[in-house]
Amino acid sequence: MPLNYYLCSQNTQKIMYRTKTCGELRIENLNEKVVLAGWVQKSRKFGGMLFVDLRDRYGITQLVFNREINAALQDSAEQLGREWVIQVQGVVTERENKNPNLATGDVEIIVSELQVLNPAETPPFTIEDESDGGDDIRMKYRYLDLRRNPVKRNLELRHQMAFAVRQYLNERHFLEVETPVLVSSTPEGARDFVVPSRLHQGHFYALPQSPQLFKQLLMVSGFDRYFQIVKCFRDEDLRADRQPEFTQIDCEMSFIEQEDVLHLFEGLIKYLFKTIKNIDIPALPRMPYSDAMRLYGSDKPDTRFGMTFVELKDLTQGKGFGVFDNAEYVGAICVKGCAGYTRKQLDELTEFVRRPQIGAAGLIYLRYEQDGALKSSVDKFYSQDDLQKWADRAEMKSGDLLLVLCGSTEKTQKQLGELRLEMGARLGLRDKNRFSCLWVVDFPLLEYDEEAGRFFAKHHPFTSPKPEDIPLLDSRPADVRANAYDMVINGVEVGGGSIRIHNSDLQKKMFTTLGFTAEQAQAQFGFLMNAFKYGAPPHGGIAFGLDRLVSLFAGLDSIRDCIAFPKNNAGKDVMIDAPSPISKEQMDELHLAFSAEQQNQ
Repeated sequence: MPLNYYLCSQNTQKIMYRTKTCGELRIENLNEKVVLAGWVQKSRKFGGMLFVDLRDRYGITQLVFNREINAALQDSAEQLGREWVIQVQGVVTERENKNPNLATGDVEIIVSELQVLNPAETPPFTIEDESDGGDDIRMKYRYLDLRRNPVKRNLELRHQMAFAVRQYLNERHFLEVETPVLVSSTPEGARDFVVPSRLHQGHFYALPQSPQLFKQLLMVSGFDRYFQIVKCFRDEDLRADRQPEFTQIDCEMSFIEQEDVLHLFEGLIKYLFKTIKNIDIPALPRMPYSDAMRLYGSDKPDTRFGMTFVELKDLTQGKGFGVFDNAEYVGAICVKGCAGYTRKQLDELTEFVRRPQIGAAGLIYLRYEQDGALKSSVDKFYSQDDLQKWADRAEMKSGDLLLVLCGSTEKTQKQLGELRLEMGARLGLRDKNRFSCLWVVDFPLLEYDEEAGRFFAKHHPFTSPKPEDIPLLDSRPADVRANAYDMVINGVEVGGGSIRIHNSDLQKKMFTTLGFTAEQAQAQFGFLMNAFKYGAPPHGGIAFGLDRLVSLFAGLDSIRDCIAFPKNNAGKDVMIDAPSPISKEQMDELHLAFSAEQQNQ
């Protein structure tokens, strides 16, 4: 169905802005008279002919201006610059030199009328798939960057995914409910963005890190299946997969157990892969958190490739090598076919693990040479028989390389996990077009913070303990497992959730374990605890990161490229210059102090 937009020309006769889009015309449209509108991509002059590529959201169509037919019209067309907005009328003809790279590449328009709707300045970078603009300049002129096909396709993909999510959940009786954006600040989790209240001096709203409390209240209200595609906000340090504002597919259900949640939302992911990418995803395996850390050093393991950890502590003891003797943990990864790594390559890996972000003291290696010999950076401490035991445990074969780290268990496992990912990337094992999905389950409920001297919730304070572990809350809280689960795809946590506490007494006990006084718990969460008194059903849920899902499906390295107007790595929107100072009058209205530095600006 054509898009009907109208323009009043100077003779007051109404004509359509466009009868077809720039991606719509095919050989079947030959000899049709059409009206197109869009942006000038580029123009080329050959003899008495001028060719102009006209672009809109839907594609590109080639326009032809012929001096022999209308010299004045071609003179006007030769004045067109890149990104000028124009409207043309003409007849569809078959191209002599077809372009197989364009959907419209079999046809062109012989233009009979041209109208400039808006001239444009020359853009600061080329509006092409491979632009000459760097990240900073493209973020400053994001509205121009959005015209490029790769970015446009990412937003189209985002729309398709959001639409498919709504369709899947609607068919399963989920109700989309909007929850408040101005809420109260909570002490757990990441830092809040706060909003000062003008009417209530000295009081502040917070922007929600998630709709967690409200969706639980909706369960108390009897809305047994809720979802929302919702903006959330966290004032935290940024990286490629984080933004200060991000979008969640937020879901909650009543009268369910963990198995119900896993089944339904495993179905959602399978549905998205099939609908969007026509990929059939097999049943998702389930991996306990303890296995994920023991084998991969991460609670979001990338299972597209093997290279799982091998523990060597018992084989390295008592040989006079103090580094291993004094280490709590000695672990390794076997890298297939890499025994031929040069000294330079091994030094590069050593420097990689020594980076402050990883923090290892050094790297030990063992080569299994093609002739069967074993050569190591510590072979003066270990005999060939000793090294052979390492090789046997790691199931090494000739040509393989063993990389070894040591130290405290948790820290070293994380370091070894980073090294494993680096080797996977170097060897091309992290293929963006291959997808490996799994559930990670049985997380610790709590984690202890030495500096604060207390336990914090691993997920959030409303996560239910495993029923069989509840008695351990008094005696061994660190051993209590959560009724929680994360979905991981290609080493990225795309979603997480839990079965919630729905009993007031257990929720109070949880707050006590977290170090809250009764007064603090009542002040922060009294409304939720009071609601539980009026009949809270068993409930649980999950939230997916829409930005992360889209970036995975699109094969992106950063979520920024699937967000229409993202912030940069410093948390700034350089296009609109946000955040920015406000006036003294606004500060006074909000009862905020105005610094001397601001007064001098």
